[in-house]
Amino acid sequence: MLKNYSPVLLLILLASEAAAHEGHGMPGSSHWHASDVLLPLLVVACAALGWWLGRRK
Repeated sequence: MLKNYSPVLLLILLASEAAAHEGHGMPGSSHWHASDVLLPLLVVACAALGWWLGRRK
């Protein structure tokens, strides 16, 4: 059962890592940085590569 939901669960967990935040002296103004999304994107790319290489025999 977990096998069917694992991609959805992975996306939910990765989305929680990339969150807008306040800072840089701008109260009430949330913003993103490119690096906020870089790590989750890298994890997804590595997982996709592993899946693609793993399905080949």
